Amino acid sequence: MTSSKIPTIDDLIKLDQRDPLNWTRDEFEIPNIRACGGEGDGEAIYFCGNSLGLLNKKARQHMIEELDVWGTSSVTGHFNHPHKRPWKHVDEPLTPHLAKIVGAKESEVAHSSTLTSNMHNLFTSFYRPTKQRWKIVIEKGSFPSDWYAVHSHPKLHEAVLSQEQIDEAIIGLEPREGEDTLRTEDILRVIEENKDTISIVWLPLVQYYTGQLFDIASISPKVHSIGALLGLDMAHGIGNVECKLNEWDVDFAVWCTYKYLNSGPAGIGGFYIKDGLDDGGRRLAGWWGNDSATRFQMLPSFSPTPGAKGYQHSCTPVFSSIPLLATLQLIDKVGFTNMLEKSKNLTGTLEKLLKSSKYHNPPEGKVGFKILTPKYPYRGTQLSVSLLPENQGVMPRVFSRLLKDGLVGDERYPNVIRLSPVVLYNKFEEVGRAFEILERALKEEEQGARVGEEKDLDMVSKD
Repeated sequence: MTSSKIPTIDDLIKLDQRDPLNWTRDEFEIPNIRACGGEGDGEAIYFCGNSLGLLNKKARQHMIEELDVWGTSSVTGHFNHPHKRPWKHVDEPLTPHLAKIVGAKESEVAHSSTLTSNMHNLFTSFYRPTKQRWKIVIEKGSFPSDWYAVHSHPKLHEAVLSQEQIDEAIIGLEPREGEDTLRTEDILRVIEENKDTISIVWLPLVQYYTGQLFDIASISPKVHSIGALLGLDMAHGIGNVECKLNEWDVDFAVWCTYKYLNSGPAGIGGFYIKDGLDDGGRRLAGWWGNDSATRFQMLPSFSPTPGAKGYQHSCTPVFSSIPLLATLQLIDKVGFTNMLEKSKNLTGTLEKLLKSSKYHNPPEGKVGFKILTPKYPYRGTQLSVSLLPENQGVMPRVFSRLLKDGLVGDERYPNVIRLSPVVLYNKFEEVGRAFEILERALKEEEQGARVGEEKDLDMVSKD
């Protein structure tokens, strides 16, 4: 939406009719309002693809096919498969798509395990602290799993690091006072101030809580100029924003696939390792990391597969991998550039409507909200809305009203509701309907607050 006019529902319906990607919604199963905890039937407005993506109809078909193969062929499905997806090589049809979508070579991508396990795996190989260079930079507001994982690794190097160094190993990045997101200039300043002691800079591509897209193209050269490595958590980036791991010269990265790639609840993860990155002989070896040409010979010596796949441990889980194939094929058919254009317009429309609300940036103490997420281009699909007044229980009450009326977002305590209209299955009309639902919920909250104030005044007058 480039016009300054606030769009009506009719305007948004016309946008859907003209949308060249409007056909992709029919590829997915849309949740039911009542099944999601709402009141009434019909399709929910599902703005929660940043947490769990929807079921692709072809993924359902693929899963049934795999169950049938298991039932009819059992173990021989590893080698002979009626749909030409032998379980022994189940990652092979996925790797080219994944490499393309993250902007990497196929040799640099592995489809394996889960995000945090992959993070531990790569930190074991590439975090090699010395007495001079041992610190890890991470944002203080990072997803807890990243924060916990990063803190665990300096403790594994007691032979090299003193207790004082272990205690000081983590450099936590924070926004400026009164701000909600990190400035690139402040990240660069922290790197410069600690340039002689930093070993790894670990950042999200997209911040899970605020939806901020980090300027990795500006940060990466600075990280490498001081002799450190750059790692990325791409959980909220892959399938959402443009990823250019090779172009940005990222050293290693991890991701999950159950958000924008729709692999299903707790679906498989993946990782990237830049070709030629030295692990100093600190690889955690496993059977599935062995060269596929000799893997089934069960040799006593480990011969790693060249590239990222040499860091895999166990065989690839079939049932959490196969659902991914349908969405990767769909993205390839649609074209990710086309998806990015629609994403800009879809979320831009939601942003425009939110900013037109009388509840946007209300006077202090009044019911309303502020938008934490930066403006385009420093965001993807997600807008994070912080309910006001903060820390007074407004968010859970408003969230319950949204869910009751069929709008599925997700809540992040204490104050934030995240709304993510996803390109492949959400409509412009839904953006307008979601805004109307939020407005009603805030009006009810405002009326409840007003009644509370009147009761307080009545009590004071009686006193």
